[in-house]
Amino acid sequence: MFSRREFGKIALAGLPLSLALADINPKVSGVRIGVQSYSFRTMSLDDAIKAMSAIGIGECELFSGHVEPRPQMPGGRPPGPPPGGGRGQMTPEQQAAMREAMQKAAEETRKWRLTVSMDHFKDVRKKFDAAGIKLQAYNYSFNDRFSDEEIDRGFQMAQALGVKIITASSTLKAAKRVAPYADKYKITVAMHGHSNLTDPNEFAKPESFEAALAMSKYFAINLDVGHFFAAGYDPVAYIEKQHARITNLHLKDRKKDNGPNTVWGEGDTPIKPVLQLLKKKKYNIPANIEFEYRGDDAVAEVRKCFQYIKDALA
Repeated sequence: MFSRREFGKIALAGLPLSLALADINPKVSGVRIGVQSYSFRTMSLDDAIKAMSAIGIGECELFSGHVEPRPQMPGGRPPGPPPGGGRGQMTPEQQAAMREAMQKAAEETRKWRLTVSMDHFKDVRKKFDAAGIKLQAYNYSFNDRFSDEEIDRGFQMAQALGVKIITASSTLKAAKRVAPYADKYKITVAMHGHSNLTDPNEFAKPESFEAALAMSKYFAINLDVGHFFAAGYDPVAYIEKQHARITNLHLKDRKKDNGPNTVWGEGDTPIKPVLQLLKKKKYNIPANIEFEYRGDDAVAEVRKCFQYIKDALA
């Protein structure tokens, strides 16, 4: 039976009792399993937390879009690329309108970041605590357009959220500017890679990650096994080599040779071998579901991904 304090926590989270009673699994067969909240990008933060509770996922890497204002772009698109990258084709006129809207959105977001009270982030942490979900990292993607003040505020936000890890879809150029702040705050920044092998400023190749690791002892790797595999690399071998500097994984299934995101099990990414490696070696590395393939019901699709993980580790 729930105590009065426990009922209070449930009320604070805004969760129905049936969801609070859900079987939240911080580990599956000894492997830490979580979710990148970007998977629930069309939902509010409160609804995303409810979804995690309903599915039974016990850890979360928090997408900044769930706590920052999200100005709408032309056609209703949110600003900037998703953590997974990729955009459809647009006409030159649409591209110009998008660039103008993105610039305006960036200015509005910068103003918000520099003025928002840290109580906002403390309240976010309380929601996760009340739901019994571990907040493992904050996904705040430093890019080349960030001001020094925005970089600094990112670390203050992480402190207010009570996390010691920031994951970032960043660049090598931006990483050089971020390094002194990571050293100052003693907060780990884990670089997230994609599969763009043509831009030397992007994180994609093992060499790009190694360049970042040399910049600060607080720099680490947020390895996306789908992107890494699609770029032509072996995520299993790389995890074995760099496990001490990997903070967490993003799990997704992609076709080889820079192929598309697919429903799990329909692509070529070795998700099951990755999970079995974590289990065998007992690596304390969270593996986070990141739902990016086409699908209308995020909750249903993440639930399928979670079941895939359970089956792979059975």
